[in-house]
Amino acid sequence: MKVHSFSLSFEIKKETMIDVTPIIKKEIDKIGAIEGVCNLFAKGSTSALTTIEFEDGLIEDFFDSMEILAPSSKPYKHHLKWNDDNGRSHIRASTIGNSLSIPILDGKLCLGTWQQIVLINFDTRDRRRELVGVVLYK
Repeated sequence: MKVHSFSLSFEIKKETMIDVTPIIKKEIDKIGAIEGVCNLFAKGSTSALTTIEFEDGLIEDFFDSMEILAPSSKPYKHHLKWNDDNGRSHIRASTIGNSLSIPILDGKLCLGTWQQIVLINFDTRDRRRELVGVVLYK
């Protein structure tokens, strides 16, 4: 079993998501992994990592759902403690989570036809986000 690790950095607008699937696929292709697992971790307490069909309507639906889960208008206690405005960002990020584990078979990530890996910046300001990956493979 071999190990390959990598770190990627992205500038992401506030409260948005980006499709990182092509970049992760390049990492897998670069090392020639045939079989294994790709472990991904998004650093930061207001960032998240998940899979979704990366399509405008669904992206809008996703953020509408997050507004129901953790509304922007709620007076979060976090705001009082830190004198900021991103309490909802922390709640949303912790609900989605910040790691994924994706099998690799026949040299490809095991993703569905309409399934993409997305990195989400839930913060109320633009942020540089770091995505760390470790691939165990043969």
